[in-house]
Amino acid sequence: MNFTTHKNRGMFLENIINETNSYYVSTDKALIFKKPTPIKVINVNYPNNKAVIDKAVFDHISTLDYNGLYKGKYIEFDAKESKNKMSFPLSNIKEHQLLHIKSVIRHNGIAFLIIFMCNEFYLFKGETLIEFIKNNNRKSIPFEFIKKNGYKINEKFIPRLDYLKIVDDIYFKEDL
Repeated sequence: MNFTTHKNRGMFLENIINETNSYYVSTDKALIFKKPTPIKVINVNYPNNKAVIDKAVFDHISTLDYNGLYKGKYIEFDAKESKNKMSFPLSNIKEHQLLHIKSVIRHNGIAFLIIFMCNEFYLFKGETLIEFIKNNNRKSIPFEFIKKNGYKINEKFIPRLDYLKIVDDIYFKEDL
């Protein structure tokens, strides 16, 4: 897959998460879905009697990529990929996304990032992200910090990226 174009950036991880979420829904483990990108249609053409949007703009800023319910808790997270092998650039997280993560946490929801870098997957808690930004003047999170403070998610066959196992370990320890 070509990661050099902006259009394809993040699609590898999103495809894996979408596949995993479909499994979670089909097995009634959780209801977690990809949020649609909020667009405003400007122009539509009808070649061969099929509507084709040929001009649209972003209607408003979006929050995080995924949201839903798991074990009675609201869950929301974003998928982030980085080709950088030393650190994860904080510029990958927009200010409105950070504010939204804080809001979800303030309302007792679960918020995190799933980060793919160095061919590894990590669940990185929203609380850890906020604390890192608060206590550092860095423009990136060192990969070693992510490895130490994040939770590695091992890829497997079904579900491909069982991130809810990590969510159980972090947020539902008393239920296990």
